[in-house]
Amino acid sequence: MKKKSKIHFEISERKILLRIFDVIFVLGGLQLVSHFLHFDYFQVSQAHWAWIIVLAIYLTVFCTIFELYNLQKTNNYIKVFKNLVLASSVTVLCYLLTPFYTPLLPANRFQIVVFYFTFLGTLVLWRFAYIKFISSPRFYKKVVVVGDSFNIATIAQELETADPNYTVAGYIDTKELDASNVTRAIPKINVEALKDYIKKEHIGEVVVSTGYSSGMEKKLYDVLIDLLEVGFPIREYDQVYEELSSKIPVSRLKEDFYKYFPFSRSNHNKLYLFFHRIYDIVFSVIGIILGSLLIPFVFLGNLIGNRGPLFYSQVRVGRHGKHFKIVKLRTMVTNAEAGGAQWAQANDTRITKFGRFLRKTRLDEIPQFYNVLRGDMSVIGPRPERPVFVKKLAKEIPFYEIRHVIKPGLTGWAQVSISYGSTIEDSLHKLQYDLYYIKKRGLFLDLRIFLKTLSTVIFFRGQ
Repeated sequence: MKKKSKIHFEISERKILLRIFDVIFVLGGLQLVSHFLHFDYFQVSQAHWAWIIVLAIYLTVFCTIFELYNLQKTNNYIKVFKNLVLASSVTVLCYLLTPFYTPLLPANRFQIVVFYFTFLGTLVLWRFAYIKFISSPRFYKKVVVVGDSFNIATIAQELETADPNYTVAGYIDTKELDASNVTRAIPKINVEALKDYIKKEHIGEVVVSTGYSSGMEKKLYDVLIDLLEVGFPIREYDQVYEELSSKIPVSRLKEDFYKYFPFSRSNHNKLYLFFHRIYDIVFSVIGIILGSLLIPFVFLGNLIGNRGPLFYSQVRVGRHGKHFKIVKLRTMVTNAEAGGAQWAQANDTRITKFGRFLRKTRLDEIPQFYNVLRGDMSVIGPRPERPVFVKKLAKEIPFYEIRHVIKPGLTGWAQVSISYGSTIEDSLHKLQYDLYYIKKRGLFLDLRIFLKTLSTVIFFRGQ
């Protein structure tokens, strides 16, 4: 069977597409302005390749920080425009202030205005075109799910939430359960009709969600083998879920955890760990110096808004389950836990007004650079939790203590990926991201977390 499908860009392809065309449209716009309006501040030519490289680097870095490559946030005109204005403003400002590898500032300052609005205007035109055409249903990826013992509506929602361009167009139930269990209008397909359905509906992929131990009937198995033989993509659900959502499906690991969860080689890679410790030291020294400069202002704010001790410490669980004391700036009223340990809640009344500001800006975390310098923590890793909560969560959530195979972090994949949570379900959700980091840990993922942390600080999303 010859594969027929609509055009669809995978997640990685769309991110590459966005980055490449961001640069192409900006350079093309500047070149057109230079040609028709006698604009000579920035010229695209072989003689000025350094100008182009520096501008492209700034553009991609700041667009990343301002979430313009977050595919869940690239389909809203208002959000995209707001983030484009922020990214363009910071990019142009940094570019103008960069010496040596950028053009000299023009004598006619109006050219700076032209440079900025050309930069912003071309990005807006391209990104709006992307929303209109590339993000339209014609580029959606339609898939068929095969499996048993699952809620097809839940799976469809998980996949489509992770990737707005991913849609479940049908399913095959290997257990032949009552179709009334499906709470969404998703067509149920007979095994015999699968090949014809793929042709008719332009299905791009089959996702198999059958349990590892349950297997599947021979008739379905033979059909899937036929599809594989002609090159049709068939993938396992956990692999797709992990790729789309950047987290581990904890509920499906069960007794097969160690078989299907290979730990990242970086966890034992001495070269990676060496450089990881180096940038821990460098960032902690920089953080302590900057924090020392801010202390007088924080002290004054604490004096007025908190009225109590500036610092406080708590016992947290670190690597290999060892306990250590974490240092933070106080954000709650004194004696906030007189009745015993309790999770902080969203809009917690125990948090002072100044304390809320410290949390939103992440300034309350600055003293933890001391813990990083000591080696209790790392800059990046799962957030350390209190022993009383670890004990409770370990009873409720399988594999929760696996978080402790590496050092806890000042920031982490869970912190930059999801919003605040204070329930068992929220902790399970966070664990999925923590396990993903442990599994995929490496310099590239560390860089992604660092850039997303900057976004968290800039948009005041601290908790």
